[in-house]
Amino acid sequence: MNYEDRDTYGIYKNSNDSGPEPRFMGADTLIGNEVRNHLDEDLGEIKEIMLDCVNGEISYAVLSFGGILGMGEKLFAIPWKALILDTENKCFVLNIDKKRLESAPGFDKDNWPDMADKTWENDIHSYYGTGI
Repeated sequence: MNYEDRDTYGIYKNSNDSGPEPRFMGADTLIGNEVRNHLDEDLGEIKEIMLDCVNGEISYAVLSFGGILGMGEKLFAIPWKALILDTENKCFVLNIDKKRLESAPGFDKDNWPDMADKTWENDIHSYYGTGI
């Protein structure tokens, strides 16, 4: 399911074709969106959007990868800057090989990392090649 399918308020009805739209999106419509890589391989789906309430910015998308029906899945905090919105295919693109994602620092639903920890933050941004 993509962001247009979850649009219960009509946010995307009036989008035009001039540029990378929609520029502003409802966070709730992004949950469950598919993430693919540059080879068009399925990397999983967005499970959560993490907001930095101090800076007022989106910091991470939590990506679910692997597992069956939510069991055995691994979660990854993907820096928001690492994701590219593909409006044609209505998904997000993460420029990473599937094997590299499999070995990326991740966590399970019962053991979330301390995302305010600067060492963790630096490691994640370094892994995905995004600056802080």
